[in-house]
Amino acid sequence: MIVIRHARQNEIGPLAAIGLRAWAKAIAGLADVAGMQGAAERAFIDFLTEHWLSVLLIEEENRICGWAAREDLDDTISDLWIDPGAQGRGLGRALLAEMEQRMAAEGFDIASAKTHAQNASAVAFFQSAGYQVKWLSTAYSQKLDRDMEFIGLSKQLTGEPSEHLR
Repeated sequence: MIVIRHARQNEIGPLAAIGLRAWAKAIAGLADVAGMQGAAERAFIDFLTEHWLSVLLIEEENRICGWAAREDLDDTISDLWIDPGAQGRGLGRALLAEMEQRMAAEGFDIASAKTHAQNASAVAFFQSAGYQVKWLSTAYSQKLDRDMEFIGLSKQLTGEPSEHLR
C-alpha cells in the first residue's frame, strides 16, 4: 500500500539519506560524487532541518521511498527524490501528482520545477508528466559551492490561467 503524507521532524535523517542516494545516482559520471558528497549531505540535512514542514513523503509497505518539497510553499517544486532502489515503480509520478493536486487546491495555476541540466532522467520524468522546458541558466550553487547549469520546467495545472497571469 502506498501512502503520501507530511514528513515528521524525526524523519530528517532517513529523508536526507534518500536524497543523497538519489542525488549520487543522478550525477554519477557527471561530477565528482565522492568529492561533493560531504557538501551534498550537509545541504540535505540543512534543507530538511529548516524546511521539513514543506515536505511530503511517499511510503510503500511502511517504508519511506521518497520525498518532495516546495521550499517556499509556492508554485515551485524545489525537490523530488525517490530512493534509487524504489525507482521505476510509479512512486515519483504519484508523489508529483499529489504535489500538483495540492498546489491547484491552493490556487496555483502553474507548477514549476528546477533541476540540474545534465540530469536527463529528471528532465525526462518531468516532461513525461506534461512539463515543458522554460529556461536554462548557469548559477552558483551555494549548497554545492560551485557553478551549476539548471533547467526550469513548468506545467499548467488548470484549464485557464488566472486573471493576474494573463
